[in-house]
Amino acid sequence: MFKKDSKLKRFDFILFLTTIALCIYGFIMISSAAMSKTFGSQPYLKTQITAFILGMAALIVLVLIDYDIYGSIYIPIYGVTVAFLIYVLINPVKASEWGNVHSWMAIGPVVFQPSEMAKFGVIISLSKYIDINKDNLNNPVVLIKVLLFAFFPVALILMQPDLGTALVFIFFIAVMLFIAGIDRKYIITVLILMLILLAVGLVAFYNIMQDYVPGVDYRLDRIVTFFYPELDPEDTGYQVIQSKTAIGSGMVYGRGLYKGVQNQLGYLPTKETDFIFAVIGEELGLMGGLLLLCLYAVLMYRLIKIARNASNLFGSLIASGITSMLFFHIFENVGMTMGLMPVTGIPLPFISAGGTFMLVNMVSIGLALSVGMKRVTTL
Repeated sequence: MFKKDSKLKRFDFILFLTTIALCIYGFIMISSAAMSKTFGSQPYLKTQITAFILGMAALIVLVLIDYDIYGSIYIPIYGVTVAFLIYVLINPVKASEWGNVHSWMAIGPVVFQPSEMAKFGVIISLSKYIDINKDNLNNPVVLIKVLLFAFFPVALILMQPDLGTALVFIFFIAVMLFIAGIDRKYIITVLILMLILLAVGLVAFYNIMQDYVPGVDYRLDRIVTFFYPELDPEDTGYQVIQSKTAIGSGMVYGRGLYKGVQNQLGYLPTKETDFIFAVIGEELGLMGGLLLLCLYAVLMYRLIKIARNASNLFGSLIASGITSMLFFHIFENVGMTMGLMPVTGIPLPFISAGGTFMLVNMVSIGLALSVGMKRVTTL
């Protein structure tokens, strides 16, 4: 536990207030995005606000606990994380299914995504595992053990299959390894392999496009849509085209809250979740989008400061993992709504509707604030 006389002094009020501001921004946009739904925006707002309240309670509890305690139980945390990911694969009756996707599970009346909860489970357990092996991290045998430890949950998520969430894991794992001081030779090797795979992928993509049929493979559809959304404007390219139209029509100041044509007339799919930034662009325009990005910039800056000033490597890796996780979500989501990134179904932190996602985001901020409470320098 932290000392009583340092509680308020070490609490990052800027990060805390920025998080609340983002959540309020999200409530407003969800109320507009879901207004034209069959039951209106009330069910979405109820779920989102409930998750926010639960998340705020969890955040406060996490701040009051010394995060080093989690390091002593990192194996049970990892075990529970893996168990949930396996459970959702072998118990399809308890999962909500879209095609062959098994991403949801239910415990009584509570329905959630184990892959979302697994994010901070992996961040905590991997941070401690790297911390334990920090002196020998660049030993090939040790590094392989760390990589197996890190990517086993990712493999389970890919089996759902959920490529978008798996990419989030891959990104923050890579950042955590970089922060931990992985040798340059490994980084160069990975970059070379990525370039080779990119070249092979481009050749394979060219060959596939010769006989491409939309609707056969959703993952391939998303890749093709990224390059040629107009190839199938009524189906696989529909989301991106409508999203770009919505954002472009908002211009500088937007059409006005609750007045978006693409939004309110239902032309924009998944507008309360994955494509909520398109609603912001249409109704609040460039200024509304910039306001949101400025709030995210403040959030990122405070999280980076916490990571840099953490009292130990374990805390620094936790904060770095959380920062990179949120950054990837923001970058990918905003990019895909503008056609700059492939559509992966990744939601926008604190803004997109989704109880599990909101709860995970709040818990992540709570963990970061807990790390900040033991920082070695003033923020």
